[in-house]
Amino acid sequence: MKTRFYATYVSALAFLLLTSCASLRTAAFDQYSYQKGTEIKVDAQRIMDKATMSYESQLEAIENFQAELDKMVEYEKNKPDNQISYAMWKMMANPEKNFIAGFLKRWKDQGTLSSFFITEAKGQVVEALDMILQYEGKKDPAAEKRLKTMLGIQ
Repeated sequence: MKTRFYATYVSALAFLLLTSCASLRTAAFDQYSYQKGTEIKVDAQRIMDKATMSYESQLEAIENFQAELDKMVEYEKNKPDNQISYAMWKMMANPEKNFIAGFLKRWKDQGTLSSFFITEAKGQVVEALDMILQYEGKKDPAAEKRLKTMLGIQ
């Protein structure tokens, strides 16, 4: 009788473990991603504030920032079960999108940018970076849904 009870108990426990593990499709919290994302957010705001100056005068800082952004995209690409974060970082680094890389492209093309444009663009970039950081920090369904909506995926 005890053996049958234990066999049932172990079978039920094994079933629960297997089904709960199978449903984990989101990468676990990653301190490096969160910390690096926070650094990129702060650096992005600093760089954007300098866009009233000529692009060439800030070239070294811009290139350093772009290198950090590229490193983040590469890091996120190779984490398992990380499609959403990777897609967001790719979007941030895409010069054809209206996020930080697009801002830098516009700055390069125009030489300088107006304070009004910088303020508006900064709000959009910071909001997107906040969404990434909230998702990375919580990995909750609400944060995931916001990112999926922004990415246009279900």
